Amino acid sequence: MAAPRPLIAGNWKMNGLAADGVALARSVAERAAKDALRCDVLVCPPATILNRIAEAMRGTKVAVGGQDCHAKASGAHTGDLSAPMVRDTGATFVIVGHSERRTDHGETDAMVRAKAEAARAAGLTPIVCIGETTAQRDGGETLQVLTRQIKGSVPPGLSGAEVVIAYEPVWAIGTGRTPTVAEIQEAHAHIHSELIGHSGERAADVRVLYGGSLNAGNAKAILAVPGVNGGLIGGASLKADDFLVIASSCP
Repeated sequence: MAAPRPLIAGNWKMNGLAADGVALARSVAERAAKDALRCDVLVCPPATILNRIAEAMRGTKVAVGGQDCHAKASGAHTGDLSAPMVRDTGATFVIVGHSERRTDHGETDAMVRAKAEAARAAGLTPIVCIGETTAQRDGGETLQVLTRQIKGSVPPGLSGAEVVIAYEPVWAIGTGRTPTVAEIQEAHAHIHSELIGHSGERAADVRVLYGGSLNAGNAKAILAVPGVNGGLIGGASLKADDFLVIASSCP
């Protein structure tokens, strides 16, 4: 089976007010329209400007996603956004289970899976984040952690049109450290194999993104690694030039 079309997704995290966010998104869209990119492009702004960015990206080649959603469709959950609310903004993707959510908000695999299921029910494509901590990496537990998180966080039976996986070695996020090419290849091969074991051949075309200090300087080498189907970009997605250099690096 041919490798799925890569996806380059920008996670803006808690950055960006309306004017700057719209300007950034429009700059990305203009560049994406001009460049012959060999990937799909996605931006995930903060919830406060999600609707504004989705409106600005309408009719462009750039998709828009949320950074989180609640597992329930509605109810007494002050400050949260349901998956239908995220979809109502015009977003088509949503990140769930990011390591910062797991760490800062105590999200478990079961909670992440419930959010991914809610996203699917609302017509969104969940980007399910998995990855090991420094202690787990140093303890030789990386592959076991990835297996456990796939089984616990990813709804079974989904195809590449229904879910995306983002592998984020937690110790590499925002630190400037990255795993070696061999370590990235090993992790992605393991994830692809576990997804097929978890969901059958329907999962053979699921895109597995790499996230963790992916930037303009190392993108070409990392995106060329077999089994890497794109990237989930943090800080480098806040500058259109850097983000598009990464997108242009897709093989």
